[in-house]
Amino acid sequence: MARSTLSFKRLAVLKAVGLVAAFVLAHGCARADTLRPFKDELFAYGRVLESRDGGDWLTVDYDEMRDINGRDEVPERRVKRPYVALGVKRFQENETIDIGGRGLDVFRVGTPEKAAFTVIFIHGRGGDRRLGANDYSFGGNFNRLKNLAVENGGVYYAPSARSFDTDGAADIAGLIDGVARRSPGRPVILSCASMGSFLCWGVSRNATAVKQLSGMMVMGGATDPDFTKSAAFARKLPMFFSHGSADKTYRADDQAALYTRLKKGGYPTRFVLFQTGTHGTPVRMTDWRDAINWILSR
Repeated sequence: MARSTLSFKRLAVLKAVGLVAAFVLAHGCARADTLRPFKDELFAYGRVLESRDGGDWLTVDYDEMRDINGRDEVPERRVKRPYVALGVKRFQENETIDIGGRGLDVFRVGTPEKAAFTVIFIHGRGGDRRLGANDYSFGGNFNRLKNLAVENGGVYYAPSARSFDTDGAADIAGLIDGVARRSPGRPVILSCASMGSFLCWGVSRNATAVKQLSGMMVMGGATDPDFTKSAAFARKLPMFFSHGSADKTYRADDQAALYTRLKKGGYPTRFVLFQTGTHGTPVRMTDWRDAINWILSR
């Protein structure tokens, strides 16, 4: 009798587990709506000089002597050891993905099948997938992104962009389609730095890719004056911007003007400005956990 009762209880538990699993698959609850902290005490934004629009605009204090020289063993080349956790290397590899008969070289961290979320990072001119794979450059910020992905059941891709034109955008749209198929219904975030922003803007015009995205990040990138004509704008795809106020490659004021235009129209957008930061500052200083959580909460 006790054995029969135990079997009945076990059956009830299994049914409950099955119902939870079905709910997760149907509603996307396994997609890590809030990423767990990882070295937040080292990577979270420092002193906020200005906050407006309910916190959607932040001006953050940046100081080169503190944020580069004080953070790196070798300035701009090798961050100090406390900023990295290298066990994540067990979960990473280089691979070549077929995109419509073309090979796209990517760096990947995490398991792509049924990932809780996906982040894709696009480098700028002169870079390749190695930039987004480097544990020690940019203050260890990519190492943190790797660990955030693995610790939260996600996957991170850093492809080598073959070009920064429509063909390059088509490659990234194909990658987005591939990862969305491997993890259906789960968030996909496209992030682009510097000239890589051309590919973000290109993808924003691809209605199929936009439908598969949950948000877009542009870090120290160019501004698209025609963004309001894009499929992303029509869908109100959440847009996160970060920029250095002293960027001489792409002016912060131009990107801020786009943010303001979007915000006035009720568009979901956020802007983090690093006061005195230069062109590479957003890649070093953007708080990945904060940005991803903001997108996942939209």
